[in-house]
Amino acid sequence: MTRHEKVTTDLQRIPQLFEGQRETALRLRTRSLRERRRKLEQLRDGLLARREALYDAFNKDFRKPAAEVDLTELVPVIDEIQMALRSLKRWMKPQRARATLVTLGTSARITYQGKGRCLIVGPWNYPVSTLLGPLVSAIAAGNSVILKPSEFVPSINAVLVELIAEVFDLSEVAVVQGGADTAQCLLNYPFDHIFFTGSPQVGKWVMEAASRHLTSVTLELGGKSPVIVDESADLRRAAEVILWGKLVNAGQTCIAPDTLFVHRNVRDTFLAHCQELIAQRFGSSDAEVFASPDLARIVNVRHARRIAALVDDALTQGAQLVCGGQHHVDECFVAPTLLTDIPDTANIMEEEIFGPVLPVIEFGELDEVIHAINARPKPLALYLWSRRKACIDRVCRETSSGSAVINHCMLQFVHSRLPFGGVNYSGIGNSHGEFGFKAFSHERATLQGGPILVVKAFFPPYTPFKRGLIKLLIKSLVRF
Repeated sequence: MTRHEKVTTDLQRIPQLFEGQRETALRLRTRSLRERRRKLEQLRDGLLARREALYDAFNKDFRKPAAEVDLTELVPVIDEIQMALRSLKRWMKPQRARATLVTLGTSARITYQGKGRCLIVGPWNYPVSTLLGPLVSAIAAGNSVILKPSEFVPSINAVLVELIAEVFDLSEVAVVQGGADTAQCLLNYPFDHIFFTGSPQVGKWVMEAASRHLTSVTLELGGKSPVIVDESADLRRAAEVILWGKLVNAGQTCIAPDTLFVHRNVRDTFLAHCQELIAQRFGSSDAEVFASPDLARIVNVRHARRIAALVDDALTQGAQLVCGGQHHVDECFVAPTLLTDIPDTANIMEEEIFGPVLPVIEFGELDEVIHAINARPKPLALYLWSRRKACIDRVCRETSSGSAVINHCMLQFVHSRLPFGGVNYSGIGNSHGEFGFKAFSHERATLQGGPILVVKAFFPPYTPFKRGLIKLLIKSLVRF
């Protein structure tokens, strides 16, 4: 079967798959705790059984090191599953809501129902964790799911298709492969919830399509996540962690540091640490860096060309090259690159880089950095390296971002007790752990009347006595 035939086949299957999940979605809403746990355990065991196959697939699709496959793809999903297995009983339990002064004589609770038929659209940069992570939440909440992985990682998709087919019936979870036309076709259907991970530009398109059916959405997007390094920071440690966060997966991470603001008094020392660390980790010559087994490739030629063009444009406009700069577009290679003295007109100051290139901007006063961050769309992550409490408090108070990380980098993504999500341009809604469970659940309010009908005191006709009771009620509400 050719690739075109495969895509056509999947397009033809969409109506049948969507309709086939109608009754199943209703049944899954009432699936027991035990059944949900069993499916999650099967998903976990099937994923672990395919570790070697995934190592090989990631190597074929963008030469990602096996260690990074474990750390950034398997660990987040396994942790998500284990969190759900431990906590699902508590998550599913109806929550009692105490009566208020206005609702005396009633009892109330909040129950969590699966939303129904869900669509999860995953990106290519973390094709396992960003697809299976939301799937864990959807299954835990009691939903049926159609998965749409990125067409850019065919080898990885082949493993995922096999895994899903082993664990789930098509009426529970199905995988639909294809490109933009397949995604567009899926978005024409009235899903009960859509979970999308990708760029803000495509996120707008997804949200517009969802609005036609009043479908709820969770959008995990991106943007230019800034890093601030002030004079008080532990510069060596900051360089170690920032470079790890920037260069893991060759910088193809939605929460990777995208622009680095460093105080002018420590800029040169910080950059020296960075150059030393890049040489230690990947090699001290261009040839060694190119041959390094620990540096992933860019996913395809088109993206490699785009990143290389950003670097070349910045250099043409007067930016200074601290290290790196090499690229072999035909082999999807871009070297770890640090740039300084970048003019505001350079494209790299506007576009999300999504590659192993870090623009470094020096600053003198914190006001400059806060103003620059607030002048741009709200980022998915903001990183600050400082030992000064006043600085930390001020940055957290005067900026807005999906997450704020102090003296660390990237680890908020794998903290399953924290909500993960953006704000406005960088995303809508949250995922991970209980937050992911709630994203795929309808929080249903249930109120039950008691033996004493208190509200009867306010039925018409509105006599002077009843109007007096209403005024007394308002006074009581203000008092309490």
